[in-house]
Amino acid sequence: MTYDHRIDAQIRYDNRSNRDDRVQYRLRYYPQITLSENWNLNSFVVTGDDFASSHNTFGESDSQELAVRRFYVTHSFEGGKVEFGVIPTYKGRVSSTGLSKDGWIQGVRYVTSLQPNHKIEFVTGNLSNTDPNKALSVQNDLNYFELEYSASLNEKHAFELGVERITAGNYIRGEWRYAQSGEQTWSIEYVRRVDEAQNKLVIGTETAFSVQGYSLDLHAFYAYVSEGFGFRAELTEDYLGTGHGGSVVISGNLNIGGLDWFSRVDVVGNTKRLLLGIKRKF
Repeated sequence: MTYDHRIDAQIRYDNRSNRDDRVQYRLRYYPQITLSENWNLNSFVVTGDDFASSHNTFGESDSQELAVRRFYVTHSFEGGKVEFGVIPTYKGRVSSTGLSKDGWIQGVRYVTSLQPNHKIEFVTGNLSNTDPNKALSVQNDLNYFELEYSASLNEKHAFELGVERITAGNYIRGEWRYAQSGEQTWSIEYVRRVDEAQNKLVIGTETAFSVQGYSLDLHAFYAYVSEGFGFRAELTEDYLGTGHGGSVVISGNLNIGGLDWFSRVDVVGNTKRLLLGIKRKF
């Protein structure tokens, strides 16, 4: 039996057109106990007072939350794994159509390979209470379901197809990714709420480049979310609202004490936001 952990910290300045400026911080702690070769016990402790938010605000006495959001067991086997308990959400580096990367689901996830580079993922459980302080409080009803098929066709092309039920909404989802060359990747993601005929579309790109020898990472995307898309939209990363929107994120290394910096500009409808910050992993 062995113990391991990861910690990361972030401080950011948040300038938003529809609220006062604020300075925020985030602490995330990922402890893990390896029970045996194939069994791990995992947890996740983080700041923030909402499913889609993991930041506390300096100077606000009612914004000093710290809660255990996950507690689950992982069993790995050849070609797959099983997770059960209060388990993570999984999507990309900047989650555009998936649930917030700091969120949780009470339930079970099963992942297995059908053949090399082809996987099936099944998740069932509960996602109703979005208060981090109650993430470990057992909920009795099953209201979350996800079945996803993913495949890498070759070095350049990959796709995902899935169906979901989140509380009272039924969704189908598709994603296509194309690795153009070197460090650049393009993606198109589409989610349809079939019971209400509502849509979400995200078109994005990720790339790494350098300016006079200084390395930078860029992630940019355009998104459209129907007004009646539902609870699923509100649980995505840093949700600002429905309608047409876009985001540009640029980040790099400060070359000081292991610190990285980032900047982000978001525009959704009439709402505009600028984020500037630094972060570090331990």
